[in-house]
Formats: sequence, C-alpha cells, structure tokens
Amino acid sequence: MEISVTFIAFSVAFPGIITCLWKVLDWVWLKPKKLEMLLRRQGFSGNSYKLLHGDTKEMFRITKQAKTRPINPVSHDIAPRIIPYHHHIIKNYGKNSLIWEGSTPSINIIDPKLIRDIMLKPDIFRKPKRNPLAKFIVDGMVKYEGAQWLKVRKIANPAFHLDKLKGMLPKIYLSCNDMIEKWKISISNEESCELDVWPDITALTSDVISRAAFGSSYEDGRKIFELLNEQINLMVQVMRFFHIPGWRFLPFKANRKLKSNHNEIRKLIKGIIKRREEALKIGKANNDDLLGLLVESNHIEIQEQGNKESGMSLEEVIEECKLFYLAGQETTASLIVWTMVSLCMHQNWQDRAREEIFQVFGNKVPRFDELNHLKEVNKILHEALRLYPPANFLSRTSIKESKLGELTIPPGVLLSIPIILVHHDEEYWGDDAKEFNPDRFSHGVSNASKNDQVSFFPFGWGPRICIGQNFALLEAKLALAMILQNFSFHLSPTYVHAPTRDFTLKPQYGAHIILRKI
Repeated sequence: MEISVTFIAFSVAFPGIITCLWKVLDWVWLKPKKLEMLLRRQGFSGNSYKLLHGDTKEMFRITKQAKTRPINPVSHDIAPRIIPYHHHIIKNYGKNSLIWEGSTPSINIIDPKLIRDIMLKPDIFRKPKRNPLAKFIVDGMVKYEGAQWLKVRKIANPAFHLDKLKGMLPKIYLSCNDMIEKWKISISNEESCELDVWPDITALTSDVISRAAFGSSYEDGRKIFELLNEQINLMVQVMRFFHIPGWRFLPFKANRKLKSNHNEIRKLIKGIIKRREEALKIGKANNDDLLGLLVESNHIEIQEQGNKESGMSLEEVIEECKLFYLAGQETTASLIVWTMVSLCMHQNWQDRAREEIFQVFGNKVPRFDELNHLKEVNKILHEALRLYPPANFLSRTSIKESKLGELTIPPGVLLSIPIILVHHDEEYWGDDAKEFNPDRFSHGVSNASKNDQVSFFPFGWGPRICIGQNFALLEAKLALAMILQNFSFHLSPTYVHAPTRDFTLKPQYGAHIILRKI
C-alpha cells in the first residue's frame, strides 16, 4: 500500500518536475541558441552564447579595466572608455554585432534610419524590463508605457511650456549667481585660482532644480539628493549580479539599503506633495514651480474628466518628483561641465562665445528673450551634447515579432542604441567627427550631419523625446553665459581627462580648471 501511494505521488509530481526542468532548459539554453541562430542568419556577428552569463563576465572585466585608464593625451575620442565592451565588439565584429547580456542577446543598432523607425514606434519597440531593483532609483514617465505614459505626459506637458520656463529664469539666475560669487571669493585678490568646478556645478544644478521644481533651496532638498546619489552608487554595485535569478530577494547589505533609502525618499517627497495639495484646496497654491504646475494640471484633468482615475495617483506624482530631482540635476550638470572642459581645450571658441555674450548682454543680467540671440553659445552646447551626450545609451525590445528595415526582430531580443557611437560616427559626421567643431550646427540641428535621419539625439527622439530638454538647455545657456561674463578659464595641469558612465556622463576625477577674473 505504501509503495503504491509513493508511486501515485511520484506519478502526479513527475510531469510537473519535467515541465519545470524543460522551462529552465529552454530559458538557459534552447531559447538563447534559437535566437542566436536567427540573428546570425540576418548577418549579426558576435561571441557564441555562454551558458547563463553570456558576455557579462568579460563585459565587467573590460569596463573595470577601462576606468583605470584616463585619456592621455586629452581628446574627445571617449567612446572606448565610456562603453568599452560595445566598442570592442563593434571593432571586432562590425556594426551588425550582438552582445549577450546574460541569456538575452542584444543587437547593436547604429544605422540612423533604423533608429528613426524604432523611435517612431514606441508601442512596438518598448523599453526593456529592468532589473527590478532599478525602481528604487527612479521610475515615472521615463519608464511608463502605453496609456499610463500618455496620461502622465499629457498632465506634465503644461509645466514645461516655454512660457512657464520663462517664469523660472529668475530662480535659475539666483542659483547661478550664488556659484559665481563663490568662485569670485575663491579667487579673492589673486589673479587666478585652481578649482575643481564639478562639485560646484552639481551643487548649482541641484539648487536650480530645488528652486525651479520645488520652490525650496538646495538645503531643504539636500537629503533627497544625497539619498538618490547613494542609490545610484548602490545600483552600480548590484548590476553585476542582475542576471542571477532571485538575487534581489537575498538580504545582502546593498539590497537592504536600496529598499530603506527608497522608503525614506518616498516619505520626504510625499510630505512636499501633500502640503501642495492642501494649499491647492484652500486656494493658496504655488504654481510658479514645476511641482506646483504639475499638481495644478493634475487637479484640472481630474475635474474636467470627472474621475480620479483620469489623473495621476500619489505614487505617480512621487515618481515624477524623483525624476525631476534626478534627471533635472544630473543631465544639466553633465552638459555644463563638459562644455566648460571643451572650451578650455578650444580657447578660440571660448573667446567667440564671450564676445557674443558681451555684445548681447554686456555686463547686465541676461534676460529670457536675449538668450535666444546667443547663436555661438547655442552651437557650442549642441556640439558638447554631441561629443559628450549625458545619456549615452538607449535600449529597446520588441513586444512581438517585428520588421525593422530589412530585419526581422523576434521577441526576446534587446535593441541597443549606443548614442555616443552614432554621435561620433565619421560616416554621418565627416572626418572630424571626433573633433570639437560647433560650426557644424550653423544651419541648425537637422542639417548638422551628413544625412537627414536620426544622427543627433542626446535627449532621445520622436514621441518620447525628453520632456525636460528645453529646461536643461535654458539652464545650461544661462549658466554658461554668466560664467563667461565673469571668468576666463583653462585646464589645470592636474586635470585628468576621464569621462565615466554613471547615471549620466561624469568626470571620474573631477574637473580641475584654472579660473581668472575678467
């Protein structure tokens, strides 16, 4: 009797065991090998699939190695340091190459025509599922899809209209002026002084986003910035384990810290939002900053549609606040610091920009309408974005088998778009693609490259282009104008050229510059 019961139990369990084993086998071997065969038939080359980890071990080794090697002599050819493994694979296998991110194949898409098709079809080519721990840094509009993205984008759009940004210029000016005065004090009675400007620029953009987005000073919001920066550092630690199933559930120190920081950030931002919503109810709303405009727009949407579901939930508003803080600060800080470094390397362009600024403003406080007359400065900022794109990489995945040009993309394949490689490609930008030449933007962004496709997209492209690009460019333009009004600058002998890829593109060892009062 006992044997028969055991036999029956085994008979019942056996099909389930076989099903589970088959699913594991399909996940770790059969599916990857099938996708590899399909991609190689379409002309993609790369390393053969290695069980479970793919190329990740080699990728982390080469990336770690690249970080130990500054670029010397100083040049703008930074891609081998920023995305060393992709650069290595493309160099060895060509543009139609693939990389294994664990058991998932990732194909490199560098053709601007294909990039255009991907960007124009966000419903088909979507952002891939992330490491679930990434939600502890930022979620929000940048990660939403479909109806949720449409709803949040619609509600957030009014806050970023140019007429609204115009009203924020005085707040941006106050933050810039604080930094300028600090630098003047550092120089004091000396003719010049050496400064690492990177911490001051990050403090500037943090202060700007606090004033412009939340109406408070950086001091009030510094805890949120500190926690978000800690989250980024923690994510760098855990990313090497992203392909190990269930790793995020283990009680490692980094995992626990990510969760506790996440809860604290939510609590802090929730308090700010609640105060705004209460002020709106009693008619004392402050709608001259991004958060106030967002809360107001959300309130109007709910009233017009007659139901709360049409508006953003508290959780969605919290995520947009985190996005304001992180993307608003990081992107602009990266743009300003690499523009300054580039102008140190190319004094002739620094002189041209300063001459234009004095022609337009003199020594007066820059006004919003006058900023549009800074043609040379505008070209310089775009060239800095081309050579040093803050976000230097995009990924997409197809939700179903889809056509992309002549390619057939099966589901389960990642599409990797290395922005920095497209921006530096001689095929689209000419023999001087890796040189600083703002004049290439003399006839506008659309005519800067050698084709009319998508060769320049530092803020993305198409329907999902970054909603905050005008804000970032306005802040960077004003900051650069005020810096050039007050100082000339060149690289210090102690400067180490080491751009590094973090959430955005940063100087690994700071930006040591010699400032001289004008």
